Formats: sequence, C-alpha cells, structure tokens
Amino acid sequence: MPRLQPPDTPAISDALWFHVHGSQVFVAEAPVPDAGEPIFLGMLGTTACWSVEVEPSAEPDDGSFTDLRALYGRLPEIQWTIAGRAVQLVEWARTHRFCGRCGTATEPSPGERAMRCPACGLLAFPRLAPAIITLVSRGDEVLLARGVTFPVPMYSCIAGFVEPGETLEDAVRREVREEVGVEITNVAYVASQPWPFPHSLMIGFTADWAAGDIVIDPSEILDAQWFRPDTMPMIPPGISIARKLIDGWLHAVAGR
Repeated sequence: MPRLQPPDTPAISDALWFHVHGSQVFVAEAPVPDAGEPIFLGMLGTTACWSVEVEPSAEPDDGSFTDLRALYGRLPEIQWTIAGRAVQLVEWARTHRFCGRCGTATEPSPGERAMRCPACGLLAFPRLAPAIITLVSRGDEVLLARGVTFPVPMYSCIAGFVEPGETLEDAVRREVREEVGVEITNVAYVASQPWPFPHSLMIGFTADWAAGDIVIDPSEILDAQWFRPDTMPMIPPGISIARKLIDGWLHAVAGR
C-alpha cells in the first residue's frame, strides 16, 4: 500500500507541486493560489511531491502548462513518471466525487488510496487498465503495424487491452491473431511501463511467429509488414515501451 501522507516533517527538506489541468502539467516548488485539494504522491528523496488540479488561469508568470507527452525529456525521467502519476490521480479524484452505485458524494477512505461512499460503502480505487504490447519476430524480420489512430506513418508493436478473465499471455495471442492474423509461440514477458494516457499499464512481451500470413483488421490497422533491420520504417520515440522492445530486438539481431 503506498504511503498516503508525507513522513514526519524533519524528513522533508523541499516540496514539488505538480499542477494539473487535463493532461497538461507545470511543476513548481509551491502551489499556486486557489489550487484544488492536494493529493500526496510520494517522496522523492527528502522532497515531498504533491498534485493539485488547477484552471489554466492559475498558471504562474514564470511557469507554463505543457502536455505530458511533450514534457518527456524536459524533466528528469523520475519527475516525468511522477507527473504521470499526478495526472492520473487528479483525474481519478475528479471523476469519483460521487458513488457509481447510489450517487452519494464520496469521501477519502482513511488509510488507503480510495474514495468511499458513506451511504453504501462502495470503494473506488484509482483506475488502471492493463494493456499488452508485443513484438513479434521471424528470424531477422519483425512484424510492425500502423494503427488507424496514428497521425503520422509510424509503425509499432501490436497492442491491446486485456479482457476480463484473460491471462496476459492469452491477451497477447488474441490481439496478434485479431489484428494481423498470424499465430505466435514463445510468448515471453520483457518489462512494463506506466502509461498515463490516460490510465494504462503497458505490459511488454516478445513472441515468435508460428504460422499464417498477415491479414489485417482494417478497423484497427492500416498496414502491417515484416521489416528487416535495414528496412525499418518510422518507429515510436524513446518515451514508449514499444521503442524499447524494438531497440532490444535490433540490438539482438546486430549481435548475431
């Protein structure tokens, strides 16, 4: 269970305030006037980190709201991760002010990260949607796809949300089969990444092609192809676990 309150005052030397409006953030050492109810995010060394919801008009003269994606590389990576946590928790607090079962106004549940309904007792925890993302390889080729929502001609790994009752491995096999029509084997976990767009946990896998030709689902995929290291298309930036999976494969192929 994460700590919900900062430790004793002597352990704190500084504070960082992550001001949130939608998916936009600015960071300051003190909250702006008229900020919302603070949410404790955790300790960064001896620095207490807080998030607050604010309106755009609350932006200080020496600060600027920046979209969370655009903040990547402009903040230290650990602070960017905390900013993502801030965005998710502010959104959760904003959208769980009332009970989803009986409509009563909720209140913080003591000792845990949850909103509790005082009338019926329903607990609402921060939402987290698990999603798998998979790099499928076939010898010295890798299968990459361009999704229908990509605004640029970028190719990435196969991804999708886990369905109720599925294992992660089942979700990997299903998503690959549904989106590009091939069968896979040797599904192996690699790493995970919090993905606050808006509240996902991306769980990365690799897999080997087993059978089948590419047959795309046009409602999800514009194009999918097998690529060699010397024919790679535009791929995702370093912010994403997709890029880490692709870079890992490229490194492995180069070392053969």
